Amino acid sequence: MPQQTDPKALLSTRAQNEAAPKLNTLLWKILSDQWHPQDNSGGYVSIGVAENRLMHSELEQHITRNINVKDCAFTYGDGPKGSHRLRAALARFLGVHFKPRIPLESKHIIVTNGVTSAIEHMSWACTNPGDAFIIGQPYYGAFPGDICLRPEVELVTVKFGDIDPMSIEAVKDYEKGILDARKRGIKVKGMMLCNPHNPLGRCYDREVLIEYLKLCEKYQLHLVSDEIYGLTVWINKEDHYPLQRPFNSIMSINLEGLINPSLVHVLWGTSKDFGANGLRLGCLISQSNPALHEALTSVALMSSVSSIADHVVANLLEDDGFANNYIATNQQRLSQSYSHVIDFLRGHDLEYTPGSNAGFFVWVNLGAAYLQKHPDRRGKRDLTEEVMDALLEQKLYLASGILFGSETPGIFRIVFSHPSDYIGEALERMWRAIEVGCAGLEKAKL
Repeated sequence: MPQQTDPKALLSTRAQNEAAPKLNTLLWKILSDQWHPQDNSGGYVSIGVAENRLMHSELEQHITRNINVKDCAFTYGDGPKGSHRLRAALARFLGVHFKPRIPLESKHIIVTNGVTSAIEHMSWACTNPGDAFIIGQPYYGAFPGDICLRPEVELVTVKFGDIDPMSIEAVKDYEKGILDARKRGIKVKGMMLCNPHNPLGRCYDREVLIEYLKLCEKYQLHLVSDEIYGLTVWINKEDHYPLQRPFNSIMSINLEGLINPSLVHVLWGTSKDFGANGLRLGCLISQSNPALHEALTSVALMSSVSSIADHVVANLLEDDGFANNYIATNQQRLSQSYSHVIDFLRGHDLEYTPGSNAGFFVWVNLGAAYLQKHPDRRGKRDLTEEVMDALLEQKLYLASGILFGSETPGIFRIVFSHPSDYIGEALERMWRAIEVGCAGLEKAKL
């Protein structure tokens, strides 16, 4: 008779660790049961996932009109790093919009099935198991998994306290993190920057980027600049705030005298700037490290993009009139949607971090409002978890600050890049959750 063994025990140790329930299990449940006013009125409203739905109609029309797939789309095409046509289109498009100091060429680009794969490739290529990448808090919530999970890499996170995480003063905290890791026997081999920043929704000053380049040269770290929101920069009409900086790609900086250029890499994709997460198309750009390109040939097949997506994105990027109008209209709609959300937050005295002008996020302190409404709950339970439960009881999902390494409890990230009626429904449910509180306290324990 076959042995009656727990199926989990038959897996590798790393697989057993991942088989345990996690926060992202909740996310997949929510994505499979999303609210629709007619088709699924009992579903979840989600403003917690970084998706931009403001331009889907225009995107759908362009793709439908121009699909015209050739028979080569049903083959392996030009290989796993992306078609010659797409890489040429990316080089031309990003050359115009990101203003690289060194002209961008097809050979500098590896196409991947989303930026997630590009992040993992950089971790795999730049570190050995047990080495580390360093990132500042708060950070994009998927960075830990993308960087660490399969490459078996450590993550060194940097706290800033009262210092602006995107200021020049924060650079010394990164250096302290590098040196503290060394004392623990951990080699930091790479730094991940997100510019524009997720979740803070701001851009780094050029002078700050230069200081990071110098720091990475000093300690011989790879600097990986995730610029997936590079064209999602808009005018903030609500906050009279001095930190509304323009976007500067790391490629636009003259690296001479600052850093060995083979240590500098850029990531970009269509998920955010073109509101097309589902196309699953990103790219990795390294202009001065041909050895990296050779090394990634061995793993590129595992991240190769669909030939259909390759074709569709090439169509988008080659159509200058459409792409330019799309970017401009998207920026206008994001500005309007931000104003909609901020008007609601101010009208309900909800504290938020001002100054966003990139991405589609508002960093909001729901914990403070929750305790004002329910002062008896202070100190009774983890504040972030309790607010999350209250939101879920209203069938609303927001990403909690815990996922982003927030240093303050009760922080949540609002994604405002949705149609106004959907955002309106979400905000009303959010306020209801704060007023009503968590009805299931006796059974809620995460």
